[in-house]
Amino acid sequence: MTNYTEILPWVGYVASMIIALSMTMNSIVRFRWVNIIGAILFSGYGFLIGAIPVGILNSIIVMVDIYYLKKIYSKKEVFDTLEINSASDYLAKFLSFHNHRIQKICPGFAYNPDMNTVSFFILRNASVAGLFLAHRDDKNVLSVGLDYVLPEYKDFKNGKYVYYNLKDSFIEKGYTSVKAKANDLKYIKYLKMLGFKEGKDGFYTKNL
Repeated sequence: MTNYTEILPWVGYVASMIIALSMTMNSIVRFRWVNIIGAILFSGYGFLIGAIPVGILNSIIVMVDIYYLKKIYSKKEVFDTLEINSASDYLAKFLSFHNHRIQKICPGFAYNPDMNTVSFFILRNASVAGLFLAHRDDKNVLSVGLDYVLPEYKDFKNGKYVYYNLKDSFIEKGYTSVKAKANDLKYIKYLKMLGFKEGKDGFYTKNL
């Protein structure tokens, strides 16, 4: 039978790796959740080996993470949209700056101002949190060209705002469904969580 004292060092190693992993997170929410797991393990590890200061310090970190997570989830954010002029210099600079990440989500994406009939920045508390570009397809289908969210805002709130809060606005303009092409696994997960269904043509569709 394995002695628990032989396992304890591995608990410390795992806790260290989890905390190190949390430091690589772009999203503050993911950072807090991953960090809290590492801190709980490290706290238990500290108390079990008799390193009381280590246990106490990480217990405090756990409480701090809980405090900020509670603050994040209870915070009321104001969402809005800012329509874009196809000749906007800011739009061109935005697309250029974020092009590397955009290509990962939508390989081969190239901005075509003539195609976009629905174009706006998504604002959260008056700060740009994402970009939405789409065009009319088959008269009543809104075809998404780009639904890009800045790394620090990747918590599905942008998507919920676009596809749920703006739903009536899309319907008023004659759209009955939204479709999006997805090749990236994270983007596919994002679409599925927002109610999109995979079609035989490789597109994901959501009825409005």
